[in-house]
Amino acid sequence: MPPAGIDEEIAALRAIVEGTAGSTGGRFFESLVGHLAAALGVSHAFVAEFAGSATRVRTLAYHGKGRILPNVEFDLAGTPCEDVVRGNLCHHPAGIREKFPDDRGLAELGLESYLGVPLLDGAGEVLGHLAVCDVRPMPPEPRTLFIFRIFAARAAAELERSRIERRLTESERRYRELYDEAPNAYVSLDRGFRLASVNRTACQLLGRTAGELLGTDALRLFAATPKGRDLAEKALREVAAGAEISGLELEVRRDDGPLWVSTWMRPSRDAGGRVASINAIWADVTDRVLAEAERARLAEQNLYLRQEIQAAHDSEEIVGRSPALLAVLEKVRRVAPTDATVLIQGETGTGKELIARAIHAASPRRDRPLIKVNCAALPAGLVESELFGHEKGAFTGAVARRTGRFALADGGSIFLDEVGELPLDVQAKLLRVLQEREFDTIGGTAPTRVDVRVIAATNRDLLAAVRERAFREDLYYRLGVFPIALPPLRDRAEDIPLLSRSLLEKLSRRIGRRFDGIDPDTLRRLTAYAWPGNVRELENVLERAVILAPGPTLTVEPDVLGASPGARPGPPDSLEAIQREHILEVLRRTRWVIEGPQGAAAALGLHPNTLRSRLKKLGLPRPTHETS
Repeated sequence: MPPAGIDEEIAALRAIVEGTAGSTGGRFFESLVGHLAAALGVSHAFVAEFAGSATRVRTLAYHGKGRILPNVEFDLAGTPCEDVVRGNLCHHPAGIREKFPDDRGLAELGLESYLGVPLLDGAGEVLGHLAVCDVRPMPPEPRTLFIFRIFAARAAAELERSRIERRLTESERRYRELYDEAPNAYVSLDRGFRLASVNRTACQLLGRTAGELLGTDALRLFAATPKGRDLAEKALREVAAGAEISGLELEVRRDDGPLWVSTWMRPSRDAGGRVASINAIWADVTDRVLAEAERARLAEQNLYLRQEIQAAHDSEEIVGRSPALLAVLEKVRRVAPTDATVLIQGETGTGKELIARAIHAASPRRDRPLIKVNCAALPAGLVESELFGHEKGAFTGAVARRTGRFALADGGSIFLDEVGELPLDVQAKLLRVLQEREFDTIGGTAPTRVDVRVIAATNRDLLAAVRERAFREDLYYRLGVFPIALPPLRDRAEDIPLLSRSLLEKLSRRIGRRFDGIDPDTLRRLTAYAWPGNVRELENVLERAVILAPGPTLTVEPDVLGASPGARPGPPDSLEAIQREHILEVLRRTRWVIEGPQGAAAALGLHPNTLRSRLKKLGLPRPTHETS
């Protein structure tokens, strides 16, 4: 049977073990000092650690007078604890107040004895100390020292664990701050490609809260286009199989605009070596991607403009002072500052492109390009691609992405010459651009928005084409917001001398010959001619005459105009005869209707009363079978 002292030690140890077994940290230390004081029968017990320096400590738990007291902090100098923290067990069985007279706490508490032991970590470094004090003497008993040393070791272990835990907590806090405040988006995905964690930058980048993002299928974020989703899914499956990917650029779905990220992804494995999750870093590269796209667009735009300059940008200015032409220029002046769609109608060669350029040059869009498209010159199968562009691989022969003319004209104007020649399916797409300001590229998956002013032109009777179901009625009215009808050259004959001289000057520079002027008889013949091909025919006749002219005065022989399909049967000799014939021709064409938008007065650019007065002066009575 063991001695009674042994039973008491075992009971004391059991009480302390059971009291501290379920506790850690502050609760452990409170339980420890309470049970230690009870087991050793002392009035005070405490455990302390250094408080920022080796000369000052604070208690982690302090038991006195039968209860846990508030923790205290004190300097070590002049106390019995000073020797303990140097690494020594310190026992003062009695007379403690006399030995440490500067320690006022000892006197205030009436303490007589003291026992302290340092708390060491695994490397032997002092972390703090454990001490008991009593108001009675504390003789040196092996049992007391035995229990004390055992629980000093346990206290040291818990103190070291607490310090490690604090360091880990602080490290985790710093890591979390770095994680959250990192300039790049950090995300983690589970094996189902769902977002398992996101940092603050990722939330800002995606425009959603962490609560909205966690658990979201990451592939939905990359579903801006089907091609983008497929690319993202392929990459994620490769990483899930163990691969590592970097530098992959993906488009992310956002409600407020495009977002492009360059992503780095690598697998994270569990203890068994299996891929458990995917860690990813996303860097916002939207500005660079959009800048590159804009540079590509501008490069194509510049190429187009250079081709335009080489092909047709040496055209003449608008020349003439006839009432009919001045009326057109007044309409140009009024409509140019607006964004209204303009439909220019006129015969071939009347200068529809010149009017379109004049509208653009006088508009707020003058600093952006005017993109020209001759709808009649495009092969039927390529009209849509030319206007709206196509993606690489969209059809056989689409070996590269092509930017359409509408995208090139973004911010500027587009001139659709011979718009009446567009196929019906393309007419529907053009109507969508006019109504919604967006279109789909061939092979594309998302609409492209554009800000383009449309100026269309035609030499066809579009209303007749509407009746024949060759042109969409809704498109006709969309295009005809502001119609401008160009008079044929025969209806502004007074402009022909001035226009001829201007064309001669331009042709002289081009061919490299100098001329003194145009023969007067030639000018009369040119003025009297009907010009079915309008200004373009006049330019061609003059160019041929420039090439063939033997001397410095330009001459056009009578047979040149006489053989032409629009020649009059004998040029009149007087200006009055020319004017009389011209007015008669307009009256016949309008069936002698003088007033109204389709009347002869409007075609001649005259007030109806002025035309009636001129008819009377020229001796042109209205036939009885015609009406006005």
